[in-house]
This record gives sequence, C-alpha cells and structure tokens, in this order.
Amino acid sequence: MKADLTQGPVAKTMLRFAVPMILGNLLQQCYNIADTLIVGQFLGAGALAAVGSAFSLMTFLTSILLGLAMGSGTVFSIRFGQKDPLGLKKGILASFLLLGAVTVALNIAVFIGIDWIIWALRTPDDLVVMMREYLAVIFAGLVGIFLYNFFASLLRSLGDSVVPLLFLAVSAILNIVLDLWFVAGLNRGVAGAAEATVISQYVSGIGIAIYTRVKFPELLRKDTSVRFRLSRVKEITSYSALTCLQQSIMNLGILAVQGLVNSFGTSVMAAFAAAVKIDAFAYLPVQDFGNAFSIFTAQNFGAKQTERIQKGIRAAFFASMSFSLLISICVFAFAKPLMTLFIDARETAVIAEGVRYLRIEGAFYFLIGALFLLYGLYRALGKPGMSVVLTIVSLGTRVALAYALSAVPLFGIVGIWWSVPIGWFLADALGVLYYFVKRKSLLKSSAEENPAEAAQ
Repeated sequence: MKADLTQGPVAKTMLRFAVPMILGNLLQQCYNIADTLIVGQFLGAGALAAVGSAFSLMTFLTSILLGLAMGSGTVFSIRFGQKDPLGLKKGILASFLLLGAVTVALNIAVFIGIDWIIWALRTPDDLVVMMREYLAVIFAGLVGIFLYNFFASLLRSLGDSVVPLLFLAVSAILNIVLDLWFVAGLNRGVAGAAEATVISQYVSGIGIAIYTRVKFPELLRKDTSVRFRLSRVKEITSYSALTCLQQSIMNLGILAVQGLVNSFGTSVMAAFAAAVKIDAFAYLPVQDFGNAFSIFTAQNFGAKQTERIQKGIRAAFFASMSFSLLISICVFAFAKPLMTLFIDARETAVIAEGVRYLRIEGAFYFLIGALFLLYGLYRALGKPGMSVVLTIVSLGTRVALAYALSAVPLFGIVGIWWSVPIGWFLADALGVLYYFVKRKSLLKSSAEENPAEAAQ
C-alpha cells in the first residue's frame, strides 16, 4: 500500500502515517522487556548480565544499520515525491549494495574481534564463556537486521508504515514464543535466547523482503537502464553516513554519562537504570513522530510543495508539543508508582533518586520533542549534517555539564539530571535559529537537479 503524503489534509495524513511507526517501536520495547524477564527468570542473574551487556553492543551495531537505512529512506522519499520511478530504482540499488557491504564488513569485524569485544566490555571472568556463547550466535542476526531495516525504510518512504509494523509484530511474538521454548523447554541456555532472536530477525527480514518483491515488482525487477553508479552511492552516502554518525554519537554520549553515573554508587545506578527505561517509553512516540515527519517532509520536498512543508511544520509542532505536555504531566504525577514497577518499594533511596530524575527531566519532554522534529526536518531537506551538529550540541553539552556540575558539592548527582534538559534547550535554540535564518534556501526543491543527470 503506497501513501502519497503530498496529498490530503496535512495533520491527518501525517498522524495516520506516524501511528503505526509509534506502535511498532512501543511493541519493540515491550518485546525487549519480555526477553529480559525470560532470561532473568529462567537462567539467573549471571545470564541476565551477559545478555544485558551484549544487548548494549547490539544496540550500537543496529544503530549503524538503522542510520544508513534512515538516510536511504530520505532519498527514496524525495524521489517518490518527485514522481521519479527510475531515480527511485537507482537509489534502491545503490542503497542495497551500500548497506549490504557495511553489513558484511560489520559481521567480519565482530566475529574476528569477539575476544577483544569481551575484554573491552570488562566482562567478569565467570561470565566470559557465557558471553562468548551468546555473541557467537547473536552476531549471525546482523543480516536479518539489515534486511528488515532496509525494506522497512523503503516501504515507509512510499508511505506504507503499516506493513513494517505487521512484520515487526510477527517477529516480536515469535521471539517470545521461541525464547520460552528454547530457554525454558529445551534448556538451551543463553545460546537458546540468542537463537530465538536470530530466527525471529530472519523471519521478519526475509518476510518483508519477499512482500516488497511481490507487492512492488516494478521497483526491484532487473532493468538494463538501472546500473551501479558511484554517483548514486555518493548521494545515498551523503544522507546515510551523517544520519548513521548521528545515531552513533547518541549512543556514545549516553555511554559517557552512564560511566559518570556509575561513580555515584549502586543506588544511583539502579535509579538511573529504571528511570531511563521509563524515559524510553515516555518520549519514544515523539521520536517516531519526528521520523514520520521527516518522511512527510522529504516527499513534499521532492514534489516542490513548499507551502505544504510549512503547514506540516506547524501541525507537527502542535502535535508534538501537545503530546509532550501530556506525558510530562503523567510522568511528574506518577513518578513514584512508575519507579516501583522496576524497583522493590522497600528500596526507598533508589526510588527517591529515580523520582527526582524523572521530575527534572520529565518536565522538559517538550524540548526533546522539538529536537526530534528538527532532526527529521534537516534530514529531509538534505541537511543531515545539521542534524549531526544538533546532536553534538545536545549530547556534548549534556556530557560536559554532567561532569562539571556533578563535581560541585552544591549540585552533585542533580547536576547530571539538569544537564539533560539544558542540552536539549541549547540544541533546540540553535536548530530553530538556523531554520529562520536559512529558511528560503532550505526549502528550495531538489527538483532543481539536472534531469539529464537524474537519468544517468
């Protein structure tokens, strides 16, 4: 099902497209929690620690492929908005080869460096064997991750956000069922948990690839006029590399803050771990809405619908701010009950610190909502480098202020919590200022591209 986002009521069209993306990521978060619970309940704390450490690594690797796929999806959306099927097919070929090559390179690197990775993660000696067993299996799923993210980005760029959700739902349910069977039924240990995940990843990856091939044969059919061109790879890379860099910087910044938090002891670590999970649920919808807004903007950018883009910006801002305000009120009011979902009520010190974190950061969700819109806007308008700059400002400020303020006795750990909204605010201010200064040049359509060049 294609959806032309250049037609119809702006707000309704955008929301209808965004909702399946939001539901898909919420489903993914629910699956991650269920997966963790199964391993922890049936295999114990050691297995949970090993799988948890590996999950952080896989999140980083996945962010590389996801960033490349998101950047490619922007190019696809622009070509779709321009009604340029030949350019779209050329972009698909170049992107598939680029992402495929990166996936192969990552697979080779992680398998060769598996022992170094275990050492770099500071894995305790009693978990080394378990960690190696898990990683040796889970790394095999990178190809499945590549297939799903590539074809999901392609379908979303065509305006279809429902089918990727359906394949993700099948994968999530299958993963939980296989986890229970392999871990609890067959006693396969951590290898069984990894096997369940890898099988589910390939089912969703291969399944969505077959669906796309059957549903849109004209896009994937061999065509003599569509050949590998270095210029196309460079175009895809110009969008994808910077989006990939942005995703990687986000992960590295969070890891830097995590190390500082750990220095404040177990109670603070536990409070931060629980509060971050609540955060993930709280602002995940506005993050996905920013991605949907990016695809909407890219299609209209390609179609030279400047006025529609401006209407979309206003509608997206209103929707994101309204939702962020509602979530902030809920998190502020129910911070303590939310913390007790993850922490025993008797851990009063942990809960108190978590509540303090949530009430500081949660009061400013509208700032991160605006920042996700800015990320999506600049990615869609062919300025992914600006998204990277905003990420560096946001996370760079957060890391610098976290270390500086936490060293002052007056602030201590609270300085780390306040560094987050301050970083969001500075990045928002820069992003909005840049937009108003450069608005006219930003909204010039990529349709100015030479038609003869596009036909190459």
